Amino acid sequence: MPRTFAFALVASALALAAPALADTLIDNVDGVTINAEGKVQRFTGLVFDKDGKVTALLERGEPRPQVDYRLDAKGKVMLPGMIDAHVHVMGIGFGKLTLDLSDSVSLEDALAKIKTFAEESPGRPWILGRGWNQEKWGLGRFPTAAELDAVVADRPVWLERVDGHAAWGNSLALQTAGVSAKTPDPAGGKIIRDARGAPAGVFIDKATQLVEKVIPAPRPEDRDLAFVKAQEVLLGYGVTAVADMGTTLADWNTFRRAGDEGRLRIRIMAYADGFETLETVAGPAPTVWLYEDRLRMGGIKLYLDGALGSRGAALKAPYHDDPGTKGLPLLSPSQLRNLMSRAAMDNFQTAVHAIGDAANAEVLAAIEELSESYKGDRRWRIEHAQIVDPADLPRLGRHGIIASMQPLHQTSDRLMAEARLGPDRLDGAYPWRSVMTVGGRLAFGSDAPVEPADPWAGIAAAISRTDAKGEPFGGWFPQETVSREGALAAFTADAAFAGFAEGRFGRLVPGERADFLLVDRDPLLASPDEIRQTKVIEVWIGGVKVTGE
Repeated sequence: MPRTFAFALVASALALAAPALADTLIDNVDGVTINAEGKVQRFTGLVFDKDGKVTALLERGEPRPQVDYRLDAKGKVMLPGMIDAHVHVMGIGFGKLTLDLSDSVSLEDALAKIKTFAEESPGRPWILGRGWNQEKWGLGRFPTAAELDAVVADRPVWLERVDGHAAWGNSLALQTAGVSAKTPDPAGGKIIRDARGAPAGVFIDKATQLVEKVIPAPRPEDRDLAFVKAQEVLLGYGVTAVADMGTTLADWNTFRRAGDEGRLRIRIMAYADGFETLETVAGPAPTVWLYEDRLRMGGIKLYLDGALGSRGAALKAPYHDDPGTKGLPLLSPSQLRNLMSRAAMDNFQTAVHAIGDAANAEVLAAIEELSESYKGDRRWRIEHAQIVDPADLPRLGRHGIIASMQPLHQTSDRLMAEARLGPDRLDGAYPWRSVMTVGGRLAFGSDAPVEPADPWAGIAAAISRTDAKGEPFGGWFPQETVSREGALAAFTADAAFAGFAEGRFGRLVPGERADFLLVDRDPLLASPDEIRQTKVIEVWIGGVKVTGE
């Protein structure tokens, strides 16, 4: 006979530090999931076992089984836990511990925030932060070291651009790194220079390493705290699993410490930052799933080009607003193929960052060539796939390619993309529906901390092509919207599939982990503005409530 609801609440609270210990029924829910056939399935009750795996979905009027615990959800909407298919977990956490300029609206506003942060942090040897965006400021140029010197001159300052593909330093940071007018641009990088050829303060893509190599590395305790913060952010949005892109060895060790100590709550599909990390962690093959399907390293992240904002994205034709450049390729065609082949030989998945149409064409060509040698289910991933030549779009439907895309990039980048590309080269920009039309598969994410790790804002953007202000009216190239069902799948079941996690989590179906949310509205029935306001009431992972009342 079921226990009382009050007792069940006490039991679930105690379960925070340990796995669920008995069969549990969450009843009276307005449940929505993507089922094993990829269709929307609705239900009113969910049963999971002592191992935290779903055993049954119940429909209205269907007899309820006898269980140890029964909880009445009082009609709340139940959804699978959201999965972010592209984040930088530790970047989220360190973003909470350093200076955040993502809300700055002008250079003057940013400088004021930097000055205040420095004054309030007298013990920090470096002033570190991220989030600046000269396009959002309407500056029309990159900021300079001299402008930073005016507010902080006594300590080095180093600030990542919002996209992570450029950084801005003051004069002391450049001096500490030994960077001068004689320092050449590294391969795959560019130093922005003044009229005399001296470094002006901004470094693009691999040039950032010239300064970053002298920044003191975080201590293990700093990393542990940053990971705590990252999990808080992700769980606050209802994100229960992520694909961590560019996992370093130090990141992996941070995740392992959390797992060993019972502090690893989210699920992490890790993609190594390079072969040294991949081989040190995984050896000759992807790791097994650790900590009850909470951690696995199954692939590697490769960078083929930079970003639009810093004009590092590799384009087929020159930038409309800077005809002197086509971007900044980070790998040659042969290097890309060699790296992808090296990973594929040991059955590691490759996730290739490609933003510009030239970069996307190159990785598509590489996949076509390598697919002749490496058969089977490879799930080649292209991260971002922001600008694709319409002539290349059909190629995204071949060879099981995953287009790992971030809806909020479209709303944030819209005006910049128009400036960078001009009016005649936007047909293949952020082509979500086109990917599905040609038979490709979408996985949606945020690229946090570049964008907020907010799947609700992502779903709203995906179905409307409008931002939080509802602009532009009618949506930006609205023919590229996706359905509500498609957006939900891309943030749940398809995001799990993109990381070889199907059958483990991503759907509320028998046999998969009971990772679910109770929220205050149904995203399949709400307007884009209403979806953005979604309130996450409870988060359960593996049948254990990890946040909520």
